[in-house]
Amino acid sequence: VMGLTFADDTGEILVKVGISVVSVENAKVNLKAEIPHWDFEQTKNEAQEAWNNQLSKITVQGQKEDKVKFYTSLYHTMIAPNTITDLNGEYRGMDMKTHMIGNEKEQYTVFSLWDTFRATHPLYTLIEQDRTNAFIQTFLRQYQQGGLLPVWELATNETYCMIGYHSVPVITDAYTKGIRDYDIELALEAMVNSANQDHHGLEFYKKQGCINAGDESESVSKTLEYAYDDWCIAEMASDLNKKETANEFYKRSENWKNLFDPLTSFFRARVNNGWFSPFKPEEVNFNYTEANAWQYSLFVPHDIYGLAKKMHFNEREISSHSPMGLEKHLDQMFTVSSKTSGRDQADITGLIGQYAHGNEPSHHMAYLYNYCGKPDKTQLYVTRIKEELYTTEPDGLSGNEDCGQMSAWYVLSALGFYSVTPGQPYYVIGSPTFEEATLNLENGKTFTIKANGLQPGFFRIQSATLNGKPFNQTFIEHSTIMAGGELVFEMGEAPSEWGKEKEAWPPQKSFESKLVPTPFFTSGVNTFKDSLQVGISTLCATCEIVAGYADSDFSFRNKELNLVLKKDSKVWAYAQHPDGRTSDTIYANFYKLDDKIKLTLNSKYANQYSAGGDNALIDRQYGTANFRTGSWQGYQGQDFEAELNIGRSNGDVEISIGFLQDIKSWIWYPTKVEFWVYDGDDNIDIYEGYPESGLEKKEGAMRTKVTVKIDNPSQRIKVVAKSIGPCPPWHLGAGGESWIFIDEIEVK
Repeated sequence: VMGLTFADDTGEILVKVGISVVSVENAKVNLKAEIPHWDFEQTKNEAQEAWNNQLSKITVQGQKEDKVKFYTSLYHTMIAPNTITDLNGEYRGMDMKTHMIGNEKEQYTVFSLWDTFRATHPLYTLIEQDRTNAFIQTFLRQYQQGGLLPVWELATNETYCMIGYHSVPVITDAYTKGIRDYDIELALEAMVNSANQDHHGLEFYKKQGCINAGDESESVSKTLEYAYDDWCIAEMASDLNKKETANEFYKRSENWKNLFDPLTSFFRARVNNGWFSPFKPEEVNFNYTEANAWQYSLFVPHDIYGLAKKMHFNEREISSHSPMGLEKHLDQMFTVSSKTSGRDQADITGLIGQYAHGNEPSHHMAYLYNYCGKPDKTQLYVTRIKEELYTTEPDGLSGNEDCGQMSAWYVLSALGFYSVTPGQPYYVIGSPTFEEATLNLENGKTFTIKANGLQPGFFRIQSATLNGKPFNQTFIEHSTIMAGGELVFEMGEAPSEWGKEKEAWPPQKSFESKLVPTPFFTSGVNTFKDSLQVGISTLCATCEIVAGYADSDFSFRNKELNLVLKKDSKVWAYAQHPDGRTSDTIYANFYKLDDKIKLTLNSKYANQYSAGGDNALIDRQYGTANFRTGSWQGYQGQDFEAELNIGRSNGDVEISIGFLQDIKSWIWYPTKVEFWVYDGDDNIDIYEGYPESGLEKKEGAMRTKVTVKIDNPSQRIKVVAKSIGPCPPWHLGAGGESWIFIDEIEVK
């Protein structure tokens, strides 16, 4: 840190800064070449001219406030990625070595790809095609230098701060739109390599067709996003006539089906190959990434019609979350209470119902009404989002800008369309904001969008023409825009019949289904006292289920199965299609509780950390070091208290209780554990146990057991684990309610 002090009577102060990630010498060269003078006005005018040239790639005519929002948004989309190449052609690579750029365009940095693959990069395919090629060339150099395509790259470092491998849709989207100035074979190789790693749950995803909650945190979101990325790989491989690769990844792209629960029409985490429960779609937990079940309920951008069909799988009223069609699901999502439960997630903002515009997983949802013949509802909600969740005030965004994604949504939507499925070369129509908007394309052509009759409240499309001919479809091809021309909308107040016919709906390229979805257990619990009826079902309506016990050669076969368990059992099952194809085989363990031991909880656990319910602490299943996988029972802002009945004993008893600590997540070991032993006259002996001391400030996840031996106790024992209290003053969460995480109570 350097401090500079100036006398009070100092006049104008001029400062120049040179930057390089390679060397001080290169920074000096960059500075001398780019601003050799000390003329402030010249520098300001040059910057202003450069930005005017950039922002004039799109010109709009309309209300001043809308223009301010539009050009502010367009400016935001151009702040990143950043050029990182020095003027002499040097840059620092992912291997931390210095490289020369050679004859290629530029090396770039800052790729927030989980965010920007959705709208920012599709916008670039319209107005920054030359840079799009340079971005992909950058990706491929990073792959060659670091072994992987970037996930969330910052200053030539991979941060892995988000999920998926979303360089892939950026490449596929550019490729399908004819942007191909890079090594295409190398690009496909790099894409397949990213998908075939074993980190971040991919090991389980590849092996069993989905990630279970016990395998990895954020299992639902990771499964869904991997499936979409895999479809992008399959699309590019198919176009390159790589049939084996295409078939493999088309099959993987169907893995979303393994987490779709037909009884609720939501994607749910798998626990013991059943569903995470109790299920609350508004609950924020570690099964989803910065979201809840509502906000990931429609993330199958590559197979929207396939998902819509599954929403009609079963019309029976099963629960308060009954199956709905796509339109009904969207209606309920936009109108249900905006209240969430579970974790406090700062990213879930900009709520309309449970639609969360302040974070990326929701961004395509308002456009999905076009896929069920209700484009007027897309026009309604897209307009509402533009008007309510974007303003000209300093807090005019409803969430994190995320390197331009929030603004790119506005830019595209203000033009009147959006890229619902990057990787497909078309855009879905919404509702234009401006009387006239013109894209000044790099190929020298212009494409103009006009909205006649546009005024407040008149946001619904009545009819449209493209280059003077009737235009009734609710999508527009990328190639149509790049060819130049004029799209004219006639706007009105009332819903119209425009775009409702099925022929007008957005197309999705079909492919032969390769996957037989794995079955799932419907019992809801995996522990029982006397007996347990275990249902086995499947998403495949024409499939039979084959199931049996691990310790027996006998098997059962039927459309649906119900097994009655009376002892500890390991059950296996798979689904078989009429054409002979089978799903992966799933396994689940079910445990009969020790009838001598009974547990009554006097404290209330958090629903998102239920670990399976009231008997989770005596189910003989043990939590891992990662609390996010859902195997620990969590208590916040309270001591833990429970009554334990151990039955009659004939001598000493040893009781152990497992605890987790991860102070960055506000989880501490208890300060002490008390065992209140009652005799028949309600007299009490208190035994105390303590976790290892001196660990209160130690970071990282760790586990311990607190064990006591009790001499010839009675049946009734109360267990009290004392909380550390509010997060201590030295902690980043000072004053916040701390957690106790428990699993498992053992009695010997």
